[in-house]
Amino acid sequence: MKKVLLSGVLIFSGFRLYAQATPPDSVYLFSYATTRDQGRSGLRFAWSTDKQNWRPIGVDLGFVKSDYGRWGSEKRMIAPFLFQGPNGLWHCIWNLSPDNGAVAYTTTRDMLSWMPQAYYITENDLKIFTPPQIKEERNKRLGIIVSGTFETGTLNKVPRSLVEGMIQKEKTDAYRHQLWNENTKEDAIRFASLKPLTVSLTPQVTGSKKISTLLVGAFFEDINYAADGGLYAELVQNRDFEYAPADKEGRDSGWNSKKAWRISGKGIDFKIESQRPVHPNNQHYAVLKTTRPGGALVNEGFEGIAVKAGENYNFSLCARMLSGNRGKLLIRLADKNGAPVATGVITGITKDWKNTGAVLNVTKTTDNARLEIIPQSNMTIALDMISLFPQKTFKGRKNGLRADLAEAIAELHPKFIRFPGGCVAHGDGIENIYHWKNTVGPLEARKPQRNLWGYHQTAGLGYFEYFQFCEDIGALPLPVVAAGVPCQNSGSYGHPLGGQQGGIPLSDMKAYIQEILDLIEWANGSPATQWGKVRAAAGHPKPFNLKYIGIGNEDLISTVFEERFEMIYNAVKANHPEITVIGTAGPFFEGSDYKEGWRFARKLNVPMLDEHYYVSPAWFIYNQDFYDKYDRSGPKVYLGEYAAHLPGRPNNLETALAEAIHLTALERNGDVVSMSSYAPLLAKEGHTQWNPDMIYFNNTAVKPTTGYYVQQLFSKNAGDQYIPAKAVYSDNNEKANSRFAWSVVKNADHLFLKLVNLLPVSTSVVPDLKDFTIDRSPIIKTVLSGNPDSKNMVPVQTTADPDEIEKLVLPPYSSTVLKIKLHEPVKK
Repeated sequence: MKKVLLSGVLIFSGFRLYAQATPPDSVYLFSYATTRDQGRSGLRFAWSTDKQNWRPIGVDLGFVKSDYGRWGSEKRMIAPFLFQGPNGLWHCIWNLSPDNGAVAYTTTRDMLSWMPQAYYITENDLKIFTPPQIKEERNKRLGIIVSGTFETGTLNKVPRSLVEGMIQKEKTDAYRHQLWNENTKEDAIRFASLKPLTVSLTPQVTGSKKISTLLVGAFFEDINYAADGGLYAELVQNRDFEYAPADKEGRDSGWNSKKAWRISGKGIDFKIESQRPVHPNNQHYAVLKTTRPGGALVNEGFEGIAVKAGENYNFSLCARMLSGNRGKLLIRLADKNGAPVATGVITGITKDWKNTGAVLNVTKTTDNARLEIIPQSNMTIALDMISLFPQKTFKGRKNGLRADLAEAIAELHPKFIRFPGGCVAHGDGIENIYHWKNTVGPLEARKPQRNLWGYHQTAGLGYFEYFQFCEDIGALPLPVVAAGVPCQNSGSYGHPLGGQQGGIPLSDMKAYIQEILDLIEWANGSPATQWGKVRAAAGHPKPFNLKYIGIGNEDLISTVFEERFEMIYNAVKANHPEITVIGTAGPFFEGSDYKEGWRFARKLNVPMLDEHYYVSPAWFIYNQDFYDKYDRSGPKVYLGEYAAHLPGRPNNLETALAEAIHLTALERNGDVVSMSSYAPLLAKEGHTQWNPDMIYFNNTAVKPTTGYYVQQLFSKNAGDQYIPAKAVYSDNNEKANSRFAWSVVKNADHLFLKLVNLLPVSTSVVPDLKDFTIDRSPIIKTVLSGNPDSKNMVPVQTTADPDEIEKLVLPPYSSTVLKIKLHEPVKK
């Protein structure tokens, strides 16, 4: 921190802080939340030496922001007041809304590092202060004009050093913001005089270390219509008639039990009933009444039904006759012009619910078919669970997965799959927490629910299907369960406190913990156990070999969370010490949740912690040493969600190469980073709540992104040993050199050399591989390169003679992977 004294004026960090020869030991600090944005920008500060001239600090910084309520607009800091306690701690209390008495509370010693927030139904529940104390401090709020605007807040006299620290943080954050927001659009100017680089790379075999063999996996969350209408192969939308306006929170007037269904023709009526349902978990069903044969109940699918000529499709439904003598239904798939492309017949419907079906052979390929159910006589009939599946699902599984999407995930060669979320796992409020038991067993017995991302989950893609898919592709299953709290971005839904503070009541935690223990028994128990029997009845008597379970997802590390997490963790550890529990470090790579999450995990000896961060490409460039500094004796790291984000959120070569740089750093730190997974995985075109994503798709096409291929290259070319290397650069240009990254790993048979060049010039690499006995077999060389803003780049694979690697030329903006056959182990 630079200070220069000139003519009796102290210049501090670029600010004229005190216009006098002897600066005061204390100044005045005004804290407030601006009414212009209703407190969404958090707690702001201004300082003064005379209470007249006020200078704002960190206007764009937000030293602490309210984390209560739904994303965005609901996170408000209303009427905050800040005061210091007798032990030196600063306390901040604010209202959560103008309409109720709920309050938030946090503390700090230096205004820079704040503790995780806590929320209370009334201020009287904040036991560390008496109501008179709180009232006294609130009444100290006053009005001051800051930058021409009248603001209301609290005034405190503070040490000068406190304000100096805040100003320094403002400058540091401004510098970080500038640095981390660099992108390739300015490279022509930034590297105008840069000549092609040469890098001599010398592996240091004696420094080799074992690294995780599970480093690259996949994370599936039902976001962006990833499940229903996506990976789950069901072609009928709203097959269970359980869509409800609450799924969309009133944003779609047509989102109800009739969504995607309509009547075609005359003499037919269609209504929804709920008496005597096929199962209590599926209350609604359709009732068709026909007075003239010929009319049809029509389903449009997920914006059309895509079918292929020559292929068979399994149609099924649950039905019961309410009146009429002949229960015969014509089942037809018709193209957009109404011409039939497949037909079948359903007969034998009785007065009791019965599951029946037919096989439809498609005669014409179309991406916009519709399903028609046509009664063949006058009748009144109840219908539910109306389903259409291709027989060609992934691995031919019944109730299976869309083959091309599942194959694209399998081709990533993920070492594990995390599911079902993400925010979906802990849900939008207590009632929306994802319960695995609702997703296994017969389809009609599974319990659908609204999706936190604003649509409907049938639970057709449930825990059995997730585990089966993991087994089918050789990936370890990694289920994530709520830590007794819903998503911290939850709404209140009638509870006195929304968000994460609406945790499962402690009186109900025993039952919830048993649910998690039952999950482990279901996955690993023998068919003789209660829940192993349920798995076996579904067709899988052999255990699924569950080894890992995540508890929590980027939670606020509050008292509410910690109390419940510890209960769950201790129970799993006591009953299943063979299971590795993965905790959570909050939603970002720094801040109060991150710090408290790690402190809490070390206290409990949690074996692994889940970190999440979505950051700029430049963050990955300038934080290649992020995990170099981690404690090797503490919990391991699972980087559960990460991606490079540019303005506009494209998934292009620039973001992919930044992620490749990060993957080289993860491999270098593979002794402490055990797992990683990009997020999100899937997104359906036209139904995307989040960008960027790894794989985009529509009803007929799968569109892997450039980022997909980076993940695939690192996963397919993984090793179990990391070999450090010494790099010598031809140009002493620190900024340019930071754009080049490498990783050298090996297994028993191959050496893998991974090189990333995020520069506008070529880079020649001279690897010294004298300590390896390289087989004379051709080297497999894979290169991904192009313009940084290109979105559809795919890697090009060639072979090379071993002698050609003596000097490699990496194209500008490229990632290169060499797979080198070893003739014998590394020399000792």
